[in-house]
Amino acid sequence: MAQILITGGAGSIGSSLAKALLQIESHHVTVVDNLLTGNIENLPLDDPNFTFIKCDVNDFNEISSVMTAHTFDYVFHYAAVVGVERTLQHPSMVLDDITGIRNVLNLCKNTGVKRVFYSSSSEVYGEPVEIPQYEDTTPLNARLPYAIVKNVGEAYCRTYQEEFNLPYTIFRFFNTYGPHQSEDFVVPIFLEKALAGKDIPVIGDGSQTRTFCYIDDNVDTAIAALKNPQTENQTMNIGNNTAITIKQLAELIIRISGSTSKIIYLPERKRGDMKRRLPDISKMRTVLDRDLIPLEEGLMRMIEARKGVRKEATVAQI
Repeated sequence: MAQILITGGAGSIGSSLAKALLQIESHHVTVVDNLLTGNIENLPLDDPNFTFIKCDVNDFNEISSVMTAHTFDYVFHYAAVVGVERTLQHPSMVLDDITGIRNVLNLCKNTGVKRVFYSSSSEVYGEPVEIPQYEDTTPLNARLPYAIVKNVGEAYCRTYQEEFNLPYTIFRFFNTYGPHQSEDFVVPIFLEKALAGKDIPVIGDGSQTRTFCYIDDNVDTAIAALKNPQTENQTMNIGNNTAITIKQLAELIIRISGSTSKIIYLPERKRGDMKRRLPDISKMRTVLDRDLIPLEEGLMRMIEARKGVRKEATVAQI
């Protein structure tokens, strides 16, 4: 039975990955998370092949006690400070994540881990100089602390492979959304406002473009990469290549939710809001080998999930 560790595994992507891996009988999954932004309710605590340990990967004593007590075959290092506003307001906290990256990689090389999967970000590209953004040729020109730390993490992965022969796979995540995503991100913010009939706040004029990857596409790609030795020592964009403006996203959510919400426009951020993002996902498509879930379908799944939660809460109150 393969032993798998997911750091930051109580977050939306990590917890979804844990649940999907547990559907494969040959896996035991351990999640560590300090619960700063993760939610323990996301985790499959009742599964006999699952273990949760509250742990801060930036504290060497805490993470070393976990990784030396277990023999992990694969590690998904997803722990990080997330959320645009949080990372802009607490840049020193973001920089602390470099310590966690170093801790995890040092322990991986010393405990026989077969491969590390590192969650990087589209933010490493900064304001794009070419569209689409290619993993191997597009320059990385980001200046914000969050993006710099992700770039440093990528450099650590490549260095540990070259010097210590520790295999890696780097995932550059582009806006992944799903039912368990926290309220720090644009899709759940817009959905909650729309379902409550409240005004939807759009930064600037809403002309900035993004692509949105449904959580199942992200997770299924990660699991396919785990099984595919050709993804070793590779960097992969994980996202969708259908672009939409933020204003169009708000309009779409209003339409499919049947909301009466209005769009209001807020001042542009002074920094941290790139005008365009569009990944080349050729590598992802080769690994995933299926069609991606369209944005409207993914949004409908989120709406139904949120309605289900509200219905359960109402029944419980009765």
